[in-house]
Amino acid sequence: MTTKMLLIQVIGALAFGGILGAIIGFLVVKRVGRREIESARNYKEKTINEAHRQAKTIKKEALVRAKDNLYQMKVGFEEETKEKREQLQALEKRLYHKEEILDKKSEQYEKKESALVTKEKNVAIIEESLLKSKKDLDGLLAEQQRELERLAGISSREAKELLMKSMESDARHEATKLIRRIDSEARETAKRKAQETLGLAIKRYAGEYVAEKTVSVVSLPNDEMKGRIIGREGRNIRAIEAATGVDLIIDDTPEAVVLSAFNPVRREVAKISLERLMDDGRIHPARIEEIVNKVSKEIEASIKEAGEQATFDVGVHGIHPELVKLIGRLKYRSSYAQNVLQHSREVSFLCGVMASELGLNVKRAKRAGLLHDIGKAVDHEVEGPHALIGADLAKKYGESNEVIHAIAAHHEEVPPGSTLAILVQAADTLSGARPGARQEMLESYVKRLEDLERIAMSFDGVSKSYAIQAGREIRIMVEGESVGDNQAFILARDIARKIEKELTYPGQIKVTVIRETRAVDYAK
Repeated sequence: MTTKMLLIQVIGALAFGGILGAIIGFLVVKRVGRREIESARNYKEKTINEAHRQAKTIKKEALVRAKDNLYQMKVGFEEETKEKREQLQALEKRLYHKEEILDKKSEQYEKKESALVTKEKNVAIIEESLLKSKKDLDGLLAEQQRELERLAGISSREAKELLMKSMESDARHEATKLIRRIDSEARETAKRKAQETLGLAIKRYAGEYVAEKTVSVVSLPNDEMKGRIIGREGRNIRAIEAATGVDLIIDDTPEAVVLSAFNPVRREVAKISLERLMDDGRIHPARIEEIVNKVSKEIEASIKEAGEQATFDVGVHGIHPELVKLIGRLKYRSSYAQNVLQHSREVSFLCGVMASELGLNVKRAKRAGLLHDIGKAVDHEVEGPHALIGADLAKKYGESNEVIHAIAAHHEEVPPGSTLAILVQAADTLSGARPGARQEMLESYVKRLEDLERIAMSFDGVSKSYAIQAGREIRIMVEGESVGDNQAFILARDIARKIEKELTYPGQIKVTVIRETRAVDYAK
């Protein structure tokens, strides 16, 4: 029990000691905390006081700087105000000076105005006197006019008409001389330049002379062949016409058969097919159909080859394949017995030569020349002028606007609006007008000569007219008493314009007016 009591006492002492230590520690910590709080308070007050002191210093410095800036601004404003004041004073002086000048001018204007009023009054007085004088003068003139009419025996109206006729005659005479001189100079200059260009083009091109017929004639070995071509009850000839689309004309012409068709390609197919049938000797419907199909394929290949060869010869590339085929079809088309493909190549070459001389696009000129008659390849299938048909085809297959216009305008279905169109016209005329290029049927040739002479005789003062040089020139005899030298010049122009308007012809026609003056006297 004693040990337990001792242990209890020890534990109690330890517990008491712990409590006492805790109380002492708490008191010590509390005292230390009070000291730190007091120290923090003192530091805070010190810091606040220091901040107040610095703020006052900064405030004082700011006030000083603000006062200094304010002073500087005040000085600057005073100087600027002074300068503005001086400028305003100078401006005021100038305005005052101008005002004085305006006052002086106003006084001068008032003086001038009063002078003008005075002058107007004087003018009014003068006008009144002039009106009075004019009335007196009109009366005198009327009296003199009546006296002149009485003495002359004609009225003033008749005298005016005589004077105007005289003046009109003189003016017409002078105008005719002037027109003649200007036209002569212009023609001389233009003719010289055109001759140089066309001469160069002709020298650089050598074309073939052509004389093709408008119908195809097939020669027969003998007249018995006609019966074989006709066949039993005409079955062979019907088979040929059905397969080729061509009419066979078998008449009394010995050893010949005439093929007639608007389509030149079909006519060529029929001609070659008939020649091969005669060579083969087997002429019956089945063989006819076989030969025609074979020849048609050969002709199509030939057409394509001819078109490609033409584009290659003239140096034109990039043409649509369909246009190339149409160019090849011109191989079997003729105009005035001139082969159209050869004519187109010739026109293309001439266009290129003239374009190079004039500094134009040579490739485009050749292209337009080659395609200018492309409408003739289908003009038997499509209605309308071949120039417009050709222009539509060129547009359809992507040609340029300049080339399309040149094609459409080469026979003036549309007015030529470019140098290229004029070039194509000139080359087309040159190709068709050269000797040997074209031939006409006798009937149309004679009719053209008669029409030329009829047009010339329709003018007053013409006594005789003669169409010469195969219709390329017409010479006109006029009456010397009714047509003067200058009137002869005008008459030639009028006849030429009427021929252009009423006739269609290849190339050009020269109009020559001849006036004879005879001086007659008698020795007595």
